Amino acid sequence: MTPAAIAANRFGIGMRGDAPPIGRPKAWLTEQLAAFEPRPAPLTGLATRADVAAALAQYATIKRERKPMLPADDQGKRGPGTVDQGPDIKQARQAVRDIYLACVGARVNAALVTPAPFVERMVHFWANHFAVSIDKPAVVGFAGLLEFDAIRPHVLGRFADMLQAVERHPAMLLYLDQVQSVGPDSEVASRRAARGGKRTGLNENLAREILELHTLGVRSGYSQSDVTEFARVLTGWTVGGLTAERPDQRFARTDAPGEAVFREQQHQPGTSTILGRRYAQTGAAQSQAVLADLARHPATANHIAVKLARQFAGDTPSPALVTRLARVFMAGDGDLPQLYRALIEAPECWTETPAKFKSPWDWSLSALRAIDLKTVEPQALAGMLIELGQPVWKPGSPAGFDDLDAGWAAPDALVRRIEAGQRIAARAGAGIDARSLADGVLAGSLSASTRQTLAQADSGAQALALLFAAPEFMRR
Repeated sequence: MTPAAIAANRFGIGMRGDAPPIGRPKAWLTEQLAAFEPRPAPLTGLATRADVAAALAQYATIKRERKPMLPADDQGKRGPGTVDQGPDIKQARQAVRDIYLACVGARVNAALVTPAPFVERMVHFWANHFAVSIDKPAVVGFAGLLEFDAIRPHVLGRFADMLQAVERHPAMLLYLDQVQSVGPDSEVASRRAARGGKRTGLNENLAREILELHTLGVRSGYSQSDVTEFARVLTGWTVGGLTAERPDQRFARTDAPGEAVFREQQHQPGTSTILGRRYAQTGAAQSQAVLADLARHPATANHIAVKLARQFAGDTPSPALVTRLARVFMAGDGDLPQLYRALIEAPECWTETPAKFKSPWDWSLSALRAIDLKTVEPQALAGMLIELGQPVWKPGSPAGFDDLDAGWAAPDALVRRIEAGQRIAARAGAGIDARSLADGVLAGSLSASTRQTLAQADSGAQALALLFAAPEFMRR
């Protein structure tokens, strides 16, 4: 790979067929830090958090009202039946799905026209680091908003600020069941106990994933006691529209629907000790203090350094690169632009051999940018990514999509990618011929064998499909 190809495809998200940054690739990347648009045009006019909450409330209301009762049995007993899948329920469910698809389209269209593809890659990196999944119905409408509201505004800021914004976003609170967590000694728990209600307990999902995935990383020294204490500290954080008495009841008509809110009456009172440090703050300030300390922890710096090094220097980055990045993180108090500049300057990120096999998301973006597409139809793009094995905002676990090559290079996955490339090439039409496009798209890294293969193609569309299947295009 040439330096221009590395800048465009390893650091960026694919060349658009315009002139590659020959001669000054590092400067081209650095300049993008000032060119990034946190809220570009494709993201305007999307549904708000309140809109999502209203759509979910409508679906829940119709579902509850339409749920029939089973006929009486021989003993006269009746029970709940299945929900009648009438047109009103389908329409309400589709309203939430439409919000999701609009966000998918906005995400892709922003990437297609961005003046800062390197920073756009970092947005996608952090969205996967702080992964949520639409596998959980309540998250479907909120997933895109987490990326747009909590990650994009902080991608050129401090890690600590991004961490605070992400962990208090409704998508994360719903995905990791924080809305179900109530302090055992809280006011809400006491009221329930007085009424003889079901015993209220902690939900440790959010606390565990913050420690294991978002900050310190696995085997970094925290204990189960730390997880439990952190879960106590996090109680009180929920989503507006969920009642304090029934935090599992989805989107009633209450305060700030769809917004993250802190409810003191659900919070576990008292001092907590986490990683050997006491936190005596009251209310929301307690969890904010813990997150601030986690954001500055050396283990967090190392965890982030490893993941960033993998992104740009391959599955097994050198310990020296990881150490340098961790030091930059600590010295800059988690200042992200300093980390990005360190990556740009790292010689390990500029090896001529391709460092990574493109994920389906990376490959799809680079193919669409190669034909200079400016907009996509969200439903078709979402369907293609499902077929390729990386549905948007739907990883298989809170760990996000795999960042190792083995997760994407299976033979059957390559066959599906080739078929998708043929469909993209067919859509591009006869006006685009990869035999003249390839050098620009791959920034001077086209091999002789691929050049010969393209030259022998029967048509421009076939040549374009062959380009998308070429080894140089599959890797970055």
